[in-house]
Amino acid sequence: MARVICFANNKGGSGKSTTCANVGYSLSVLGQRVLLIDGDMQMNLTLSFFSEEDALAMARSRRNLYTVIRSGADLSGCVRETAYPGLSLVPSSLLMSGIEYEVFSKKRRTDLLEKALAPVAGSGAYDVILIDAPPTLGSWTMNLLCASDEVIVPVEASPWGLFGLANLFDHLAQARKSRPELAVGGIVLTKVNERKNYFRQTLESLRELGDVKVFDTYIRVDSAIEWAQDVSRPVMAYKKSARSAGEYMELAKEIMRNGSR
Repeated sequence: MARVICFANNKGGSGKSTTCANVGYSLSVLGQRVLLIDGDMQMNLTLSFFSEEDALAMARSRRNLYTVIRSGADLSGCVRETAYPGLSLVPSSLLMSGIEYEVFSKKRRTDLLEKALAPVAGSGAYDVILIDAPPTLGSWTMNLLCASDEVIVPVEASPWGLFGLANLFDHLAQARKSRPELAVGGIVLTKVNERKNYFRQTLESLRELGDVKVFDTYIRVDSAIEWAQDVSRPVMAYKKSARSAGEYMELAKEIMRNGSR
């Protein structure tokens, strides 16, 4: 079975989609066969690898995550190959804005994605599957968590970065009632400016959690990330020498080490 990791944070602007995209690319460079799943109506993960025109065409087609969840099919029919070897993606759709109703209309089931994902995860085609969750704590995010083996939480190193984190952990506790094996892979700090005092304050606050790992690798502010996003490319593919490219690679290696223990 592929290792399934969900990137989640109910606070917008945490760098969740960016971290998911660049970790996914870095893992593929390290020889892992990676599938990315865009679970957010904003489609930022899809736009990290495809132009806006192509992403919108996928959203209008029947080969995206929303149509799969509505039809009860498995994900294999909507997997798209990216321009990078070993890296595939299930695109999202703007219609995902209505996914909460779809889940509610199915009596709040928490296994919709798990059932759609199971044939793909067990096919042997992928080593790791990364899911980008929306910045909410509704029934759909619960579905994503219940389909995952672990969750990684990107946290922005800012005065408001920790806001709502307690609510997320409460949501994880609820998810474990349906999926007891769900683990917290760790917290990764993003948008770090080491010259700011609140970076150290945020880091110290997170370490005080005690039973939650904080990754040694953190992602500093880097304009190359935004330039790479502008051309729908991972930062390492855009500028291999960029500081953030090396940081995402180190984070990917750290995630791999955690999974091998």
